[in-house]
Amino acid sequence: MQRWRGLGDLPSGWGRCVVTIGVFDGVHRGHQLLISRTVEAAAERGVPSVVLTFDPHPSEVVRPGSHPAQLTTLRRKAELMEGLGVDVFAVLPFTLELSRVPAHDFVHEILVDRLHAAAVIVGENFTFGAKAAGDVALLRTLGKRFGFVAYGAELQGRSLSEQDRSESEITFSSTYVRSCIDAGDVQAAAEALGRPHRLEGIVVRGDGRGHDLGYPTANLSTPRFAAVPADGVYSCWFTRSSDSGRRQRAAVSVGTNPTFSGRERTVEAFVLDVDEDFYGQHVSLDFVAKLRDQVRFSTSEELVKQIDDDVARTRRVLGAEA
Repeated sequence: MQRWRGLGDLPSGWGRCVVTIGVFDGVHRGHQLLISRTVEAAAERGVPSVVLTFDPHPSEVVRPGSHPAQLTTLRRKAELMEGLGVDVFAVLPFTLELSRVPAHDFVHEILVDRLHAAAVIVGENFTFGAKAAGDVALLRTLGKRFGFVAYGAELQGRSLSEQDRSESEITFSSTYVRSCIDAGDVQAAAEALGRPHRLEGIVVRGDGRGHDLGYPTANLSTPRFAAVPADGVYSCWFTRSSDSGRRQRAAVSVGTNPTFSGRERTVEAFVLDVDEDFYGQHVSLDFVAKLRDQVRFSTSEELVKQIDDDVARTRRVLGAEA
């Protein structure tokens, strides 16, 4: 898969392609279907498939301070796109100037003049251009003028059970996934994502309390806007970037260490059956299940007894090592 930063250096002789456009944070099941349709449509035409995305998040540029919790880093997003068979992952730097480009000009300058789109496939709620004035209907109209076809794909979701049914079905969206993670419902998030939610970071030095308790932890420094699950203890898969995907079981605490009157929110992973210092390494945590809420214990002995149980439950939840 080719990875482009901007469109200034398109390969010489670039021809037609099929494009899909969006932020695609999380690359959830709705995104996956949209991208798969793009890949299939490109294969039918014998042209490359292109995912056009943006960095930084448009919300942060247009309304500083409004950046939503980030479900996937740009690197992780690219990995997932490659796994879906995408030919080109193109990241368009999002600036105030780009946010002010009228919808018509965005189509003409980027989709037609630069990418030579033969087809554009987006979600049915897709908007684009200055003040989000463009929509799928406009995209179809401009496609007829400029020689490409445009498709608006239906949003994906699931039906609720009768006891949970409200006025509408759940639609898979980045906003929905963020709400699940914020509530600590990592299993619902995994259903929408099609895989466990992943949190990445660099292991940094902690206060050493875990080692003193007999449960040394790897303390993660996460990216600024990372979507960190609600405070609690979770069963996770722990992976080092240097391990070529080999997973290890971990019991992970998210929170402020209330037993020790902590104030700073931390993410601490006790990796099962491993006696190793992970300091300075880039690692990822795939959140499989929430075991319990954070609790303040009266003594260290009570805390250790609870951690014993957390580790035992993690073994049951995750089963054998991968």
